[in-house]
Amino acid sequence: MRFNNLDLNLLVALDHLIVTKSISEAAARMNLSQSAMSNALSRLRQYFDDPLLVRVGQKMELTVRAETLRPEITDVLTRIEAALATKPAFDPKAANREFRLLVSDYSLHTIIPSALELTAPFGEHIRFQFLRQSEKPNVLLERGEADLLIAPRIVCSPEHPSVKLYEDDYCCVAWRRGKYGKGPLTRKAFVTAGHVRYLSSTTSGALDSVLLDQLGIARRTEVSTFAFSSVPHLVVGTDRIAVVHRRTAQLAARHLPIAILEIPFRLERFEQQMQWHHYRSRDPGIMWVREIFTQAAAKMLRN
Repeated sequence: MRFNNLDLNLLVALDHLIVTKSISEAAARMNLSQSAMSNALSRLRQYFDDPLLVRVGQKMELTVRAETLRPEITDVLTRIEAALATKPAFDPKAANREFRLLVSDYSLHTIIPSALELTAPFGEHIRFQFLRQSEKPNVLLERGEADLLIAPRIVCSPEHPSVKLYEDDYCCVAWRRGKYGKGPLTRKAFVTAGHVRYLSSTTSGALDSVLLDQLGIARRTEVSTFAFSSVPHLVVGTDRIAVVHRRTAQLAARHLPIAILEIPFRLERFEQQMQWHHYRSRDPGIMWVREIFTQAAAKMLRN
């Protein structure tokens, strides 16, 4: 298909070239040969009268023109994908669709199991790909690389619709037979105890760290980990404590010898929300999976 003498397939190629800044990687994404992608780049350069990609040292970099085109290309392709995906109705028993969700380690062991249980009757017709949350998850929504984001409200973008799934708060966990296992936990004990701490991969940091920093409360970190769900395990057998979400603590306490303790000062509760691109608001498939997660949240709260 052509528009203004431009083969629209070239827009897809340009999108991959802009993202990867590599002819070989863009070709692999589109299952093309490198020569075919090189030819596509040549045609794009001719159409836009701009090199688009230029070599700088050992890397390829975008020209100013390519950087300017980036958001427009993403917007056009997202609109087209949303239009093609929109059908009069969505039947999960007859579908053949994969949903891509940006989720945290926390979501994977709280709400996700309930959602998968609800979708289990549809078997191979409904598939899920869970993606690690990035520094700017809204970018992946806008690029069409993710269908939904499950995240705290402060992470969600104001530019796209979202709904509240549930609330959670924070507590401390300690080894039941350790120094702090009997509780209660005082402010002095919280500050002087050694902590196990989750370190977020994002520059904004983990939400509990942000909230504690706002209160001017410092922790004495003795152990840090990249895996949020491992935190309760790492206090067992020690006199260390850790700040975790209450639902995480309750799940861990089912099989670990840990005590759940109240934090000796108030940390703001957080809202876990579900967000999607505004172009996908009327996509029947996205509407269906949104309802699934609404039901999963209600089921989780009942349990």
